[in-house]
Amino acid sequence: MEIRAPVLHAFNQPHRIEPIEVRPPRQGEVLVRMAASGVCHSCLHAAEGAWPWVPTPIILGDEGAGTIVEVGPGVADLKAGDGVILSWMPACGRCRYCAIGRPVLCVNRPPRGSLRDGDTCFRLGETKVYQYGTVASFSPYVVVPEECAIRLKPGVSLTAASLIGCSVMTGVGAVVNTARVPPGASLAVFGCGGVGLNAVQGGAISSAHPLIAVDVHDLKLEVAQSLGATHRLHATREDVPRRIREITGHGVDYAVVAVGDTRAAQQAWDSLGPGGTCVIVGLPAAGHTLQIDPATLVSPERRLIGSYYGSARPREDFARLTDLYLGGRLKIDQLITRTYEMEQVEEAFRDLAAGSLARGVIVF
Repeated sequence: MEIRAPVLHAFNQPHRIEPIEVRPPRQGEVLVRMAASGVCHSCLHAAEGAWPWVPTPIILGDEGAGTIVEVGPGVADLKAGDGVILSWMPACGRCRYCAIGRPVLCVNRPPRGSLRDGDTCFRLGETKVYQYGTVASFSPYVVVPEECAIRLKPGVSLTAASLIGCSVMTGVGAVVNTARVPPGASLAVFGCGGVGLNAVQGGAISSAHPLIAVDVHDLKLEVAQSLGATHRLHATREDVPRRIREITGHGVDYAVVAVGDTRAAQQAWDSLGPGGTCVIVGLPAAGHTLQIDPATLVSPERRLIGSYYGSARPREDFARLTDLYLGGRLKIDQLITRTYEMEQVEEAFRDLAAGSLARGVIVF
């Protein structure tokens, strides 16, 4: 079929809405008609060229939800008409890491920007157009591997479900799956964008206390407080490590860095108490490094760990997050600051860069 979709041809260039041909699903693939897509900071980083490994031309978007239109050969568990949440993490299900329940470490992923056969579903004339995160959720139609389409439980709007596929999973998962924060442990979240706000929610679900939100935007700090943060600190107006030690008495037990900024990571590390754990979620631009004095690691027995996609197991975790949403424990509708049409993707990026959004959503 022929559609119109926003194509990024080069870094730091505006998207162009262009006629794109979408091929039918092949073996083990499904065609999804998108209902909504979150606008993620990782897509903004990609558009700005922070990660030079992103191929172009490309259709961005790494979180979304929609309805299956057609299934390819060999697809048994999904059918046309199913509502699905997209996962940007295709996993083979057979390698060592998939077998031990850590599919985020799968060693058999498709080539970057492609489907399992190394091709993509998009063509602009004779030119192949890549799929960001496999799912390219800024496109109104997309073909994805069947394991990247997770059936949605009844009772959840596709607009709300669109955020579960990345920002909710990554943020809540960093706290619940990766850090495994126990009830009553202190937690600070550095960076309260879409992922960070969900890390705050993960802290509230885990009964962390105190639960401290750190950001440079007052709006985001206000939203964090509405989602369960007990304290909010402005990173440029306050000495954050000192204030955290005042609040906790010794430093936090857990810190989650949900922004790709090494300064925030350094603040988080300096805010840890003895035995504390710092979880890095946000990925800075290529070439940035974090320097840590080994003395601040060894003697106080602190830990520095990474969290990729919230250590997700999408089939299990998406269902669990959906149940938390339906039960009122996970607030998703409150995260959506503004909705956009597909043609407004550049405006959505400008608002995201300005810090005026908790989460922007493209609604098709």
